[in-house]
Amino acid sequence: MNSAATWPHETPDADLPLVVRGVTKHFKRRGRAQSSSGRRRVHRAVQSVSFTVQPGEIYGVIGANGSGKSTLIRILSTLILPDQGEVLVFGRDALRDPASVRPLLNRVSADPSFFRAMSALENLLFYGRAYGMAGPAVRRRSAELLARLGLEREATEPMTELSRGQQQKVAVARAFLSSPRLLLLDEPTTGLDPRSKRTVQRFIDDARRDGVAVLLTTHDMDEAELLCDRLAFLAGGRIVAEGTSAELRAQVAGTDRRPDQVDLEDVFMAYTGRSIEEDEEEDQPVEVGQHDPI
Repeated sequence: MNSAATWPHETPDADLPLVVRGVTKHFKRRGRAQSSSGRRRVHRAVQSVSFTVQPGEIYGVIGANGSGKSTLIRILSTLILPDQGEVLVFGRDALRDPASVRPLLNRVSADPSFFRAMSALENLLFYGRAYGMAGPAVRRRSAELLARLGLEREATEPMTELSRGQQQKVAVARAFLSSPRLLLLDEPTTGLDPRSKRTVQRFIDDARRDGVAVLLTTHDMDEAELLCDRLAFLAGGRIVAEGTSAELRAQVAGTDRRPDQVDLEDVFMAYTGRSIEEDEEEDQPVEVGQHDPI
């Protein structure tokens, strides 16, 4: 496995929150699907993906379920190794030295886990201590974050008593406890009610204004248009288009339409030939020979 290919002509830039070069990840497919040679078929979840996230930027990765978004996030957050490629976080090699980048980033998934019998505040206090924060500091920070997310009254309720949207807000608060410089958000508003969704979106936008770099994966075109400074469209594990929303709409509009007559769904259709719903994949991959680190 070549988990960290080198680019000898490029010097790591410590000011860039995230540099991704040629990242590729393959999985074996579920079941007994085999090629004509009798070998088990391989699912290429991420294929030669390269991009850069600038300081204070929200960089959106748009794709259907199964397009490789979550696999990419897990690689960037050092949970799994790619088969090929390089990931640099503020100039540090995330693949060769993951311990050096973990204090700089945090992650929010679409299905976060908690200690369910504990309250939201107790969960944050536990994770704050795990991040190495002092008791008084983590308590102040936890109370501040819960208040900003509208969870003052629910702070002492067991997680089992909180709604799906409230639990996701706690996950966002947990990600901000350690004041990360890079935030990896994997569909953080999926399944939320409209009010909770707006609250989380405002919180993400505030983070960008505070100088945090954000990588946001989503299949919600309206959310991408609202939050993201630049966008990458992911289909079949590959980036098929990249740019600002205005640039992408102008490219698709051409000479036949005005850019304001084109939306991001039109852009996705233009570059993939399908709507984002039609691009959903039925097969779910199984990873070969690796497990998430503890």
